[in-house]
Amino acid sequence: MRIDYRWIPFVAFLSACTMGPDFKRPVLQTPAQWPDAQTADAVRSVPVPEPVDPLWWNSFGDPLLTELVTRAIDNNLDLKVAAARIAESRAQFGQAKADEFPTLNGNASYTRELQSADGVIGLLGGSGSPSATDTNGLGGRQGGIPTQSATSSALPPFNLYQYGFDASWELDLWGRVRRTAENASATVDAQNEARHDAIVSTAAEVARDYLNLRGTQEKLRITRENLTFAERTVQLTNERAKHGLATDLDVANAQSQAESNAADIPQAEQQEAKLINAIGVLLGEYPQTLAAKLKEAPAVPVVPPRVPIGLSSELARRRPDIREAEAQLHAATANIGAAKADFFPKITLSGSVAIQATQFTNLGSWGARSYSAGPSLSIPIFEGGRLRSTLALREAQQQEAAITYRKTVLSAFQEVDDALTGFNAEQRRRDRLDASVQASKRALDIANQRYVRGLSNYLDVLTAQKALLTSEQQWVDSTATVSTNLVALYKALGGGWDAQAGQYAGGGVASTAGRE
Repeated sequence: MRIDYRWIPFVAFLSACTMGPDFKRPVLQTPAQWPDAQTADAVRSVPVPEPVDPLWWNSFGDPLLTELVTRAIDNNLDLKVAAARIAESRAQFGQAKADEFPTLNGNASYTRELQSADGVIGLLGGSGSPSATDTNGLGGRQGGIPTQSATSSALPPFNLYQYGFDASWELDLWGRVRRTAENASATVDAQNEARHDAIVSTAAEVARDYLNLRGTQEKLRITRENLTFAERTVQLTNERAKHGLATDLDVANAQSQAESNAADIPQAEQQEAKLINAIGVLLGEYPQTLAAKLKEAPAVPVVPPRVPIGLSSELARRRPDIREAEAQLHAATANIGAAKADFFPKITLSGSVAIQATQFTNLGSWGARSYSAGPSLSIPIFEGGRLRSTLALREAQQQEAAITYRKTVLSAFQEVDDALTGFNAEQRRRDRLDASVQASKRALDIANQRYVRGLSNYLDVLTAQKALLTSEQQWVDSTATVSTNLVALYKALGGGWDAQAGQYAGGGVASTAGRE
């Protein structure tokens, strides 16, 4: 078989054709800088335009928090599911990429056959000699399959041995296969970014639950201290009542305050247990597995004096959800090209080489060979509008992906703005509550002294006691909220994974992102 090499440049030219639009990264018009979050009031922690620390949880200075976040990144089940989805998408990409190459299959078979005397064989050689028993050929020819025997007009059964190879290759003239592979590659990128986003969310959720746990435990400690104080007050009031220095009403009020403080403890203990269990689930552990480790209650970790938040222009490259939306837009764009290519003819080159004989010993003979080779052409003529509808669907999906991308970008900047505002506003509130706690302590001391001296009734002590408990609990809530607001800020900034090295921050598990 001679090959006409003059056709090679033409075939190469056609193979270079790719239908549909090429993907171009969207151009973003982002704010030139972050909104000025500072106010006239001094704040303890100041956001600064410095590179975001990928290991932001270390900034709280709590080794246990760092340990929990690292363990969660290694063991969280949602992250394991995300890793499995990446493996699935990579396998699908391998399937799509394989269509760019020829397929080659080997085959071998043995059959015992009995042909119909009234069928095709009978038409071609029904009166052949019964002695024609050599391999291959039709009845009536030398070496043909006998069509009748000496004692019967029926075709005798015979053996058929065969082995060989067949190959096929679709000439991707219009880029359908390449666009399909491009879509699969972009889907791999999207799944990688989805995993990165899951890392960011998991780290933030562990930190938020841990900080809320420490806040709950601090409130529990304050409530128990107030209960101890209230119980001592009950004893003091009973003693004064015995000597006629206090009334039964004072005793009843003191007991009421003590019982009220005691009633707050079970609810706080329940919240403590729920938060411990929530952290355990994030780490892939059973309930109460971490109870012994987390029951020791240090103070709520404080925020650092300086919080690096990077530049606004870097947000789109750092936020995994924006990168995921971009990859999904890329995949949708590639699908348009695949849909357009379906309008054009498909040319497939196919061929086969086989050895076939009715006698096993003749499989090595030259006369047992057979082969076929040639192109096939498939032209869509009438599809009932299916191709046009598919193209319209792909274009609509691409428009949806573009809108989703823009919405994701806007939501990201909104989250950062809201987090900055909340972080600084809550610090100002915490400072005011701290001043309120100090004033409430002074008020309670004065009320106790006046009550012991008989200068006021117990109602003044009770009022001051309630005010102090409320102020202390609000201050603890606000302190924890400042810390959790910082977590929300880092989550909004996309902190928690190394975008340039493409690996887990702190987990040490390598990632292979398809893009940067």
